[in-house]
Amino acid sequence: MFRLGSNSQTRALILSSHGLEFIQQGGNFDEEQITTTNPTQFVDIATTGKFNELYAQYGCEDMPLLVADTVVTVNDELLRKAKDKIDARRMLELQSGNKVTIITCMIFKSKDTYIKDISRTTYQFAKFDKNDLDNYINSGECMGKAGAIMVEGFCKQYIKSVDGYESTAMGLCVEKLLSYLK
Repeated sequence: MFRLGSNSQTRALILSSHGLEFIQQGGNFDEEQITTTNPTQFVDIATTGKFNELYAQYGCEDMPLLVADTVVTVNDELLRKAKDKIDARRMLELQSGNKVTIITCMIFKSKDTYIKDISRTTYQFAKFDKNDLDNYINSGECMGKAGAIMVEGFCKQYIKSVDGYESTAMGLCVEKLLSYLK
């Protein structure tokens, strides 16, 4: 049993689908204070900030702590969560027919273990159909997702190639986490 320091339903689903027991208690770290536009630096700073906040609140003596953050990058541009539907469209249009890299950082800390991992998964997408894109944006599913992307949903039909784990793209590289937990 460990504490998932994230409010993400997708991260919780990943852990549950692998039979991992956890309680979910996210924090309030303000990512808006991060000024770097470098995607790897951003995800590292955000994850570390979230970890530090939750570690100060809960520690890890009674229960290990797991924290993660994810960003998307296209042509070296950092794509965070969409501010609105217009921003989501801009990000998704950048991804359409393009190579997209999703970067997830996770920190796991127990009494005697500290693990920090940055994983990447890169997709080559076909061009998105305009009607599909409109429907996806209007559904609101793209909101709250890094880069407005949903590889397990809308984007799945447009994947031409993939290099890396789908779980990384969904927000938590469970394959690496499981190898550390053994």
